[in-house]
Amino acid sequence: MSSQERSYQELHRPASDFASRSDYLDHELKIMKPRRWKLNLPGRDFRFELEDLVPALAGTIAIIAMYSSVAMSWADGLTAAWDHVELGKTFAIEVARVEMLIPALLFCILASGFFNPRANLAGNHGPMIPLIGTIALAGAHPLALAILIGVFGLLLSYFKGGSKLVNLTSEGVAGGLLIFLGFTGAMSQIGDIQSWAVGLESADVAKGSLGYIGLVVLAVNIILYAYLAKVNKRWLAIPACAVTGLVVSLALGAGFDLVFETETGLPNLNPVYWWGSTEQGWMLGLPGVEHFIASLPFAILAVAMWSPDFLGHRIFQELNYPKGTDRVLMDVDDTMTTCSLRQMVGTAVGGCNITSSWGTYIIPAGIAKRPIPAGAILLGTFCIIVAILGFPMDVAVWPPVMRIALLVGVFLPLLEAGVQMVKDTKDSQAAGICVFAAIVANPVLAWALTMLLDNNGLIGNKERAAKLSVVDKIVIPAGALIICLVAMLAVGMLEGQYGIPALL
Repeated sequence: MSSQERSYQELHRPASDFASRSDYLDHELKIMKPRRWKLNLPGRDFRFELEDLVPALAGTIAIIAMYSSVAMSWADGLTAAWDHVELGKTFAIEVARVEMLIPALLFCILASGFFNPRANLAGNHGPMIPLIGTIALAGAHPLALAILIGVFGLLLSYFKGGSKLVNLTSEGVAGGLLIFLGFTGAMSQIGDIQSWAVGLESADVAKGSLGYIGLVVLAVNIILYAYLAKVNKRWLAIPACAVTGLVVSLALGAGFDLVFETETGLPNLNPVYWWGSTEQGWMLGLPGVEHFIASLPFAILAVAMWSPDFLGHRIFQELNYPKGTDRVLMDVDDTMTTCSLRQMVGTAVGGCNITSSWGTYIIPAGIAKRPIPAGAILLGTFCIIVAILGFPMDVAVWPPVMRIALLVGVFLPLLEAGVQMVKDTKDSQAAGICVFAAIVANPVLAWALTMLLDNNGLIGNKERAAKLSVVDKIVIPAGALIICLVAMLAVGMLEGQYGIPALL
């Protein structure tokens, strides 16, 4: 019987049979045969390994910060937009805890863990967070926005639009996108750490300036990250560097701004409480037609931005997994399906997250050379435990923990992956123009524009362009560019940079 016909359970060999741990993990990736939308069981279809703890911890730390940021942004925006709405930090924390309970069970543990291990977890749409204030002021409703995003995402998934866009993006364009996202993200986290450290000066005047703490935390973690890379243990970077950031900060006297205020217990899990009236929960009631109209351009924009996000995650897996592991790579269309369903269900029960592929999970998982299911189950379990305990959320969002985790676990690996993809002059040309366009406008427009130019042979590999059909050259790339541009003009995303007012 050939290896293609034998099951994972039959092909599995103990780690002691291999010369190194890395060889064992490579073998596990090659023999896995995930069942799509069927029950996958531990032992029969996959195994739990020590390395699965890394993406699970990384994803938990990052998602606490992301969900809290989204909820607080909605609270601030709706309080400013609606006369009868008064929402604050306590409300935002409760909403974040709702987001970490029901969606974690349904879409981390059940969907990606047991029923489709090729669907990456549905996480947070980071680029949309700065827009939430604008979304609220435009008259949008969180539940209306979630329903529209879910419907558009399901349509794109059904027609295989996500995978088509991924396949039409060359390595040069994808590399440039990853370089830009990695570099700008890393600079943002470094700036946030330094701002936090400088802000400590006014917290305890007797100790004098504490601005140097940020520099020490960064320096120590740079050395630790370099050492982990040297000994091929980079998959340990997030927990190791996050704990190091915590310990160093406390040792240097920064602990006085670490406040434990989230109590143990369950948030209100009754959807009627959150959306049933205008006197409790969100204080908005159920959405009307006008709310759906106001939410429409933002929903189109959110789904249009999914493809480059998913592309980066899929490519990161390909770069870190060995050859012959196509069966365990994330499926873009299935991930869009779970993201769409999670968006609607998570918000219906009281949440407010804007969903996308979970980068802070899949990137550390790629580094650790682990497939999706076991880590997804662990991550969902961690999220539920943290949401119930409450106080770990306060530690995870403390700047020297959260910012370091994002820096070493997401943005530096993205930057490294982008550099690896630029292999020759043709790739570097496409990558350079993609970075330039992203600086001029934003990464979504840059991706769509560069894909159009690259697929027509105006930049990059002309031989590749000659093999594409008219639909692949012009219709799909131009359509993606027009949709992204119109959606951004409609919601005023270019107003701050170029003074172009919102169309709506």
